[in-house]
Amino acid sequence: MGTPHYAEAILQTLIEAEDMEVGLVVTQPDRPVGRKKVLTPPAVKVLAEAHEIEVLQPSRLDEEGIIEAITAVKPDFIVVAAFGQLLPTSVLEIAPCINLHASLLPQYRGASPVQQSLLNGDAVTGVTSMLMEEGLDTGDTLLKKEFVIPADMRLHALMDQLTSDACDVTLETLRTFETIIPVPQNDAEATHCKKIKKSDGEVDGSDAEILYRKYRAFEGWPGIFAPNGTKLDDVALIETDSKYTPFEILNFENEAVVVGCEEGCVRIGTLQPSGKKAMSAKAYCVGRGLKVGHPLF
Repeated sequence: MGTPHYAEAILQTLIEAEDMEVGLVVTQPDRPVGRKKVLTPPAVKVLAEAHEIEVLQPSRLDEEGIIEAITAVKPDFIVVAAFGQLLPTSVLEIAPCINLHASLLPQYRGASPVQQSLLNGDAVTGVTSMLMEEGLDTGDTLLKKEFVIPADMRLHALMDQLTSDACDVTLETLRTFETIIPVPQNDAEATHCKKIKKSDGEVDGSDAEILYRKYRAFEGWPGIFAPNGTKLDDVALIETDSKYTPFEILNFENEAVVVGCEEGCVRIGTLQPSGKKAMSAKAYCVGRGLKVGHPLF
């Protein structure tokens, strides 16, 4: 059970494993994608059909015939990765349901654990396999694999790393399941993360470190942007101690501009005004007559 690339990679690993057989794939319905709203199948569906594996796409798992179809396969395990729906008791009772969650549970239960680890500036994250129950990421943990996050790593690279680690953890969990002692999560240590909204990408120039963390966490979508809608890209954290007026232009470095925050400063290489093409930060400033000491926005 899964939907995006993260789940697709785990499915590919299971398909390639000589000691595994995937009897059924359950994923989300096809969705309209892009400005033209082209109806697009989930990555997991495309891979499954390429290997002639039966695919179910229920909007809800309690739809007529879904539980019966899963039961009929007589699975030893149900592997779940970024599926997008909570599993009802009727599914949980069919076979051990093992979820691959991209955090070190009980840290970051919920929809955006990878982004949250970057937003919080964590030094370490990882992948956890867990036995599912009716709660959201609350089940007993099985195996964990940690990863030390490089200080400049952004979302896509971290997601690729955790996806690879999740594939390894999946196989190890299934192959050694009978010898693993499940560990209950300590709810007192649990933290949660929410679904990302576009508005989360707005930055205000109050703290350079927070701005840079958002830049790392929101790579691709929603990105980061100033209150006037101008997108910021090719961002580097310079320092975190000095104090400036928010978005004050401090100097130019080749085609980039260094701007201050209330705490610290950052270098910005590319700016994209709302509705226009991206350009070098220097070209943006020259076109608007902005010089050192002026506010960038």
